Amino acid sequence: MVKTRKIALDSMLAAMCAALGYAALDFNNLKITFESLPILLGALLLGPVDGMAIGVVGTLIYQLIRYGVSATTLLWILPYALCGLLAGWVAERSSFRLSPWKSTVVIMGCELMVTLLNTVTMYIDSKMYGYYFPGFIMGGLVLRLVICVTKGAVLSAVLPQLTATVGRTMDRQKN
Repeated sequence: MVKTRKIALDSMLAAMCAALGYAALDFNNLKITFESLPILLGALLLGPVDGMAIGVVGTLIYQLIRYGVSATTLLWILPYALCGLLAGWVAERSSFRLSPWKSTVVIMGCELMVTLLNTVTMYIDSKMYGYYFPGFIMGGLVLRLVICVTKGAVLSAVLPQLTATVGRTMDRQKN
């Protein structure tokens, strides 16, 4: 893929990530969002560097628009950066030909990692800024995990077909 097209695709996916993060349903310690969809799509199509870049830039833009800069901004960005890195690494190691089962394992693993790292970040943030109490962090963990598994299932149903379609479009544009 021509470098300019790759940068443009990364930029569009990062913008989608920021928009989906901003459009999330946010209930204090619970957040329902599909901001990982463009990160996973980019990672599965383009590899770990692009996946991580999409995660970093998209989540950074969202964090800056929604919350500004704080001592924990980078901690909130880290889960989505690692999500793109991990999914892209697996895709690259599989020559970008993941079976539906392997895609599901990668997507569910990434969603679980993001949920758990966000929970740790929420704990650190709450301790730093003085709003910690055990029920806030641990009380919502089961519901956050249910949301995580549900999102993982939805993304597992959508992403293999979306990845195939976008991949074919990218292949046509090479010629």
